[in-house]
Amino acid sequence: MNCNTIEVCFTPALFPYRATENNFVVVIVDILRATTAICAAFDNGVASIIPVAEIEQARELKKQGYLVASERDGKKLDFADFGNSPFNFRTEAVVGKTIAYCTTNGTQAIAMARCGSSIVIGSFINLTALTGWLVKQDKNVLILCSGWKNKFNIEDSVFAGALTENLLASGNFITDCDSAKAAQDLWLLAKDNLLNYIEKAAHRHRLKRLGLDDVLEYCFTPDSTHVVPVCEGDSIVDACDKNPDCNSNR
Repeated sequence: MNCNTIEVCFTPALFPYRATENNFVVVIVDILRATTAICAAFDNGVASIIPVAEIEQARELKKQGYLVASERDGKKLDFADFGNSPFNFRTEAVVGKTIAYCTTNGTQAIAMARCGSSIVIGSFINLTALTGWLVKQDKNVLILCSGWKNKFNIEDSVFAGALTENLLASGNFITDCDSAKAAQDLWLLAKDNLLNYIEKAAHRHRLKRLGLDDVLEYCFTPDSTHVVPVCEGDSIVDACDKNPDCNSNR
C-alpha cells in the first residue's frame, strides 16, 4: 500500500484552495453537532439521510413526506420534526427511515465537497472505525472542517488533529500540510482533558445559552459506534451496513 497524503482545510472557505486534487476522500467534520448526529442516526438504525444546504430544499422534502431535521444557528426550524442534537436521532421513530437534514454548517460543507470525490462523515464517536475505513481506501485524505459560517472553530480542528494522528500512526499516510500539523498540535494540547479544552470553543457557549449543551460528553467520547457514513448520490448511507468488513475495527 502506498503512502497517501493528509490535508486539512480549517474552514469551507479554504476548500477551493486545496492542494489535494487527485484520488482523494473528503472527510466532513462538524463535531457540534451535524456529523456527530449523522453518526448517531446510523448507529440507531436510520436507513439513509438526505443532506441539503438550503432551507427551501428541506421544506420541499417535508412536503414530500420525509422526516426533517433542520436548524439555523443551533435553533430548530419551525417546520422541522426535530433539530440537530445527536439525541434527536436516538428514538425509535427514526429507525428504518430516510431523514432530510439541513444545518447551518455541516450540510453546507457536504454540498461544497461534491466535486467528484468520495465523501465520508467523521466524528469522535466513530473515530477508530473511520480511521480503519480510510486506511482501506488507499486514497489521499482531505479533512474538511465545517467551522462556523466559514470561520475557524476549535472543536472541528481538534478532531482533525486526532484523525491526522491516527492516520499517520497507521504508517500508510504522510503529510507536509501545515494545517494538518497545526491540527495535530492542537489535539496534543487537548487530548488529556478534551471536555475541559473545549470550554474555550465559542460554539460550546452558543449551545449553552440555548440550553442545548447536554450533548457535549457524547460528542467528545471516542468510539461509541462503528458506523462509517458515506455519500452515495444524493444520500448518505452507512458503508458498514452493506459491508461489515468495511473497516479494520469491527
